[in-house]
Amino acid sequence: MIQAIVFLPLLAAIVAGLGQRVIGNVPAKIITTGALFTSCALSWPIFLSFVTGTGEADVVTVLHWVSSGALQFNWELRVDTLTAVMLVVITTVSALVHLYSWGYMEEDPDQPRFFAYLSLFTFAMLMLVTANNLVQMFFGWEGVGLASYLLIGFWYKKPSANAAAIKAFVVNRVGDLGFMLGIFGTFLVFGTVSIPEILAAAPGMAGSTISFMGMRLDTMTILCLLLFIGAMGKSAQLGLHTWLPDAMEGPTPVSALIHAATMVTAGVFMVCRLSPMFETSDVAQGVVMFVGAATCFFAATVATTQWDIKRVIAYSTCSQLGYMFFAAGAGAYGAAMFHLFTHAFFKALLFLGAGSVIHAMHHEQDMRYYGNLRKSIPITYWAMMLGTLAITGVGIAGVAGFAGFYSKDGILEAAFASGGGGVIAFWVGIFVAFLTSFYSWRLVFLTFYGKPRWEQSEHIQHAVHDDHGHGHDDHAHADHNHDAHSDGTAGYHPHESPLSMLIPLIVLSIGAVFAGIAFHHPFIYPEEGMAFWNGSLAFDEHLMHAAHEVPLWVKWTPFTVMAIGLFLAWNSYIRNTTLPARFVAQFKLLHQFLYNKWYFDELYNILFVKPAFAIGRFFWKRGDEGTIDRFGPDGAAALVAGGTRLAVRLQSGYVYGYAFVMLLGLVGLASWAMVNFL
Repeated sequence: MIQAIVFLPLLAAIVAGLGQRVIGNVPAKIITTGALFTSCALSWPIFLSFVTGTGEADVVTVLHWVSSGALQFNWELRVDTLTAVMLVVITTVSALVHLYSWGYMEEDPDQPRFFAYLSLFTFAMLMLVTANNLVQMFFGWEGVGLASYLLIGFWYKKPSANAAAIKAFVVNRVGDLGFMLGIFGTFLVFGTVSIPEILAAAPGMAGSTISFMGMRLDTMTILCLLLFIGAMGKSAQLGLHTWLPDAMEGPTPVSALIHAATMVTAGVFMVCRLSPMFETSDVAQGVVMFVGAATCFFAATVATTQWDIKRVIAYSTCSQLGYMFFAAGAGAYGAAMFHLFTHAFFKALLFLGAGSVIHAMHHEQDMRYYGNLRKSIPITYWAMMLGTLAITGVGIAGVAGFAGFYSKDGILEAAFASGGGGVIAFWVGIFVAFLTSFYSWRLVFLTFYGKPRWEQSEHIQHAVHDDHGHGHDDHAHADHNHDAHSDGTAGYHPHESPLSMLIPLIVLSIGAVFAGIAFHHPFIYPEEGMAFWNGSLAFDEHLMHAAHEVPLWVKWTPFTVMAIGLFLAWNSYIRNTTLPARFVAQFKLLHQFLYNKWYFDELYNILFVKPAFAIGRFFWKRGDEGTIDRFGPDGAAALVAGGTRLAVRLQSGYVYGYAFVMLLGLVGLASWAMVNFL
């Protein structure tokens, strides 16, 4: 069964990708979507078997892979609780994204290529989460990097899409260098890349030292930090986060697949999979907690100022990933995975809901040109509303709540219970919960409430005029079912998305509402959690006991700050709409700092990009052209050309010319003989 789950997406990608010109759009979509729904249908029973306690961990050998001295390992598919959780997250979201793309990409000329990329990405992610050794995990790790590059730059005729794809690829290579060094070091220390063998031996290496950069340092700290650098790149943590917002240049279904549920959660999965290693180093756990909390705070502050609907959700993703990491740093790996699980549903819902809004608004992504859309696209509105209730953590302690209420509150309670730096992370998380509520409800109010502001959008005006005979962008689809008049947008009416886009929204809405209440017991409750995870990650039963016994004010504080954020957003964008402008005028420098994303891109441009270009130009002009070409190919070519011209002049065809050359040769030969023999 696990073989079918993993390899069906690969088979579908090969058929759709290589046979796209032969089989056409619809068969390619049927094959890829059918393969993903089949994988999804096979994944849920595996997950539910672990939930009910009937599932057993298993390893399936596919083939013997590498045998080189001490380095020997097979290509194996590991199935345990941690894998089962990731299987349902990946296949469910991917299957729904495939279905959603039927409507969203309907007018794109390269649909088979798009669906092939989606399936290829899913296969790579499945390889990553089923890996039983670090090399196989790295294979999947790099596979999702390649597929994300292809998907982000899918509309390759757009310079911005190409730039975003290259940026994602380059930034992730920085993180992957750390991951590779971590794998090399782990093999050096443990003599194997088998994950079970490494985790079994890890406690015995606690306190040992290793030579690193001329110093003797704690072995497990160095290994864990190097591995975590890889997680920082894939999961867009502070410092290696700059690729994630730009990746919104890809089609919206790509954002839902890559940036909500799969690739960006790979780092969290890796840390949880290797959690027994991280448990041996307090320093590594502290770094994970600090970076997670810092990312959580940074991304939330930036999200409060953005106008692009997809960028707001992208920074929200970055912030929520920070929650997961500081939970892992606190030792609450079960809580981190639970938030990963629930986040997949409500964040994919928000991304796909945003795509439905963009579809209705002729690909306008600026929320300043939305307004009052709840009456025009009611299903999308209610889906986005449920997603917002989930991400803001609406719920009542001890009663019931949406998905994010259980998972986010579980993280905050565990961080508080862990003490020390965890208490600081708790307060950072509380403040971020307030910001999350504010920017999430800001998005809802700007998009679905207030007066329509469509007539201000030049983008929509051009799109409406284009629908009357001036052509379309080859890389964007536009629905023509509206009543446009000659004045541009005066008669434009947003419309609901097709059924293929609405069904995924409805299904994900169910997950956003019920995933928390249905599964929070096995994920984070002490006794049930021990049985559920069954050694697939380091589950701290004592910590989770303490988390459930925190003071009542700790349990109610997240709800309180959520309500404050909701009120502030309502007061600013519904009741008193002049308030945001007055705030910006009063705190102009702060707003510019946050709106420009703390100037990370500008800083990196000065520190890395410009020097890299300068070095490249130097080696190009002075090294390649000025030295190598001058004295190498160009110099040799000039010598040959000069010799050729001389030879041409000598080859005149006249007998006296050849006789003269022969005479010179005889004179030279006679002179040499006289010098050497006389």
